[in-house]
Amino acid sequence: MYKRLLLITVNYFFAINIFAQSLVATDAGSVISFSIKNFGITVTGTFTGLKGNILFDPAAPANSVFNLSVNTSTVNTGIDARDRHLKKEDYFNVEKFPVITFISTKVSASNKSGIFIVSGNITIKGTTQAINFPFVAKASQSGYLFTGTFKLNRRDFQVGSGSLILSDNLDVSFSVYATNKT
Repeated sequence: MYKRLLLITVNYFFAINIFAQSLVATDAGSVISFSIKNFGITVTGTFTGLKGNILFDPAAPANSVFNLSVNTSTVNTGIDARDRHLKKEDYFNVEKFPVITFISTKVSASNKSGIFIVSGNITIKGTTQAINFPFVAKASQSGYLFTGTFKLNRRDFQVGSGSLILSDNLDVSFSVYATNKT
């Protein structure tokens, strides 16, 4: 009986991974951007250094897993002085916290064709918060392009302090290109 149960369990997990595509997130072709109000003006920026692994099955999204990170020292708003300030201890503290990570806990299909919902944990500056957001997955010959947006409150992660001129809330947009593992 024990052997039969073990065999069924192994076959179940093997079957899950047969149809899910194993992908590697690539920095080339990917964009992680943010926008935030500062003095009433929208400031935009990007992060590079994207790394990670994705297991994606559009037919059975519950079998999917996202494990991604970006390098905080790559923050770029187009103004060097601001970028240097964002890298300091009161904002991203890149010396102590070199990456922002996202690890999914659940992926499901939405009620709209081609749109999925991911839940997971984002860690910024040592603080982890649960988030969920919709994304679109578009297949290509060599992998997938995942796109979407979500909102964060920077103060939830101790990124900067209270400010009358800098908004607490920001929008994050992503376009993550992932290629088939070889």
